[in-house]
This record gives sequence, structure tokens and C-alpha cells, in this order.
Amino acid sequence: MKRGVGLGRHVIAELMDCDARLLNDVEAVERALLEAARATNSKIIAHYVYRFQPQGVSGYVLIAESHISIHTWPEYGYAAVDVFTCGDHTDPFSGLEVLKRELRAGRVTVVSMERGILMKK
Repeated sequence: MKRGVGLGRHVIAELMDCDARLLNDVEAVERALLEAARATNSKIIAHYVYRFQPQGVSGYVLIAESHISIHTWPEYGYAAVDVFTCGDHTDPFSGLEVLKRELRAGRVTVVSMERGILMKK
């Protein structure tokens, strides 16, 4: 997918009606994040996932091209997702598709924007 004049694409998504068991499973969230990063065609640098008590998971994948992050609320079947990639070789929407599938999202809303729009003088 060819981009405009920006430095990167930032996709912010609300995943709703997800599988609550998956949203509370640190290993499932970690697998989904790493698979999403690979799907964006990005280079994974580091990742970390944390499970809250009594429930919820937060995690991120640091990629050479920026980041992917998630915060989950299993009790609501909800996950807040952030996929930010730079470079013409990446596709943040492919990563979002993986997260939607892996967390079994029933509904999704998405906001997307070009970041670092270069202004001509």
C-alpha cells in the first residue's frame, strides 16, 4: 500500500465483543501482538506483556518502525489497540486484522491518520 507524504501511519482501534478468556490470557495476547507485528512487515526489537489482578492485560511490541500496543478489559470484552508503523514497506492494517481475528472481536471501530505530514513551503 503506497502512502502519502507522511512519515508513518497510526491506526487506533476499539475491539469490542472480544473473547474475554483471550483478553485475560497473557500468552494469547503476547502471541497475537507478535503475529500482528510480523503481519505489518516490521522488525521486532522487543516486547513485554503484563497481566493485572484480578484481570486485564497490557502489552507492547517495539518495532524498528514504531510500536504496537494493547490494553484489555476482559470484563467488558474490550481491547484498546494502537498500531503505528513507518516506512513504505509496512502495513498497520494487516496487524490490526491479526488482532481482530486472534481476539475474536465482534465489532471494531478504527481511526487512522498519517503521522508527520511533511508540509511544503
